[in-house]
Amino acid sequence: MTDSNVSNDSASLVKQSLRRRHRSEKRFKLYGLVAISIGLVFLVLLFASIIGNGYTALSQTMMQIEVDLAADKIDPKQTLDPKILRAADYGGMVKTALRKEFPDVKKRKQKKALYQLVSSGAAETIRNAVLADPGIIGTTQTFWVPADDDVDMLVKGYIDRDVPEGDRRVKDIQLAWIDRFDEQGRIEKRFNKAFFTNGDSREPELAGIWGAVVGSIYTLLVTLVLSFPIGVSAACYLEEFAPKNRWTDLIEVNINNLAAVPSIVFGLLGLAIFINWAGLPRSAPLVGGLVLSLMTLPTVIIASRAALKSVPPSIREAAQGMGASAMQTVTDHVLPLAMPGMLTGTIIGMARALGETAPLLMIGMVAFIADVPQSPVDPSTALPVQIYLWADSPERAFIERISAAIIVLLLFLMVMNGLAVWLRSRFERRW
Repeated sequence: MTDSNVSNDSASLVKQSLRRRHRSEKRFKLYGLVAISIGLVFLVLLFASIIGNGYTALSQTMMQIEVDLAADKIDPKQTLDPKILRAADYGGMVKTALRKEFPDVKKRKQKKALYQLVSSGAAETIRNAVLADPGIIGTTQTFWVPADDDVDMLVKGYIDRDVPEGDRRVKDIQLAWIDRFDEQGRIEKRFNKAFFTNGDSREPELAGIWGAVVGSIYTLLVTLVLSFPIGVSAACYLEEFAPKNRWTDLIEVNINNLAAVPSIVFGLLGLAIFINWAGLPRSAPLVGGLVLSLMTLPTVIIASRAALKSVPPSIREAAQGMGASAMQTVTDHVLPLAMPGMLTGTIIGMARALGETAPLLMIGMVAFIADVPQSPVDPSTALPVQIYLWADSPERAFIERISAAIIVLLLFLMVMNGLAVWLRSRFERRW
């Protein structure tokens, strides 16, 4: 065989090998694109489902009724005492107003169905109006009050009128009453302000997320106050001052292991220590913050150590060469340069804590709390736990509120992650 033949065979083998490698690279890229496309499709479907179910929670069906604010029923002695005004039977006035609208309703069962058109929050609406302006006592006033959740679902199209009466929650006679209100222009869908300003409620049309949002804020504040300084201090000691021996190696291994511990284990720890042993109040943001601090600390320490390692050794050497002590080197030179990375890690850890449910369930933050907490020691719940509680409710109207609360939670997470990215890009220095 001549040299030219050998050279041609080698070149042919090289070309075949290159073609195989190029085909393999194209297949690998194709697999990556397919995987990314599938992920994006499922992400779009998820968001479409959440937004499709949740955007209707931003509106609430309201009904207009005329209420006789009789002075003898609200303030018989005309004292205008807020306690007396607050204790009046406004629910009875709402029922009287509905009976005047439909005087032919006589039977007890029909009356009950009639009263179910409006929410129990209608009485609260009238009470607030009287307390705000006692001058309306003794007059007949027109009020827009929230409709019952079944009426709200009917108006929004979630209840099919065409199905048999026994298969839907709104009866035929109620449909006739609703149609009459609608023909008179006394039914409207308005912005659901109560969803953002109210606490939890057994009635879907009155339930809001404000109590859960405040509870989450208090919980995250406690978590931040504890986890950030402790985590940064631990990272500085381990990275800058601790001797390198088997004890520090053991500590590092345990910190890394703690970052992978299931969150419910931290809930059990918090239940045993903070509630059963220390006697701290159950279902309080203070305890929730303590538990989430334990869960967040490993993440903060690991991220802070990585940020400290990213600072070039020349910074330390230059500072020490100018006579700075080890503490001055860390506090005045290394720590400021590592702070963007530390803040980023802390915010990511806080974002994870914001979405946690299991540890908060273990310490009792699953209780029904209607009032908005005023301090970290007041009974409260958190936004993920509120979603969990609503998911266990049978009413259809809670489904849209679950999706709307998920949207709010995702917006919180997006803001926190966006803040982390901004801090890193704004303050990070590249060497």
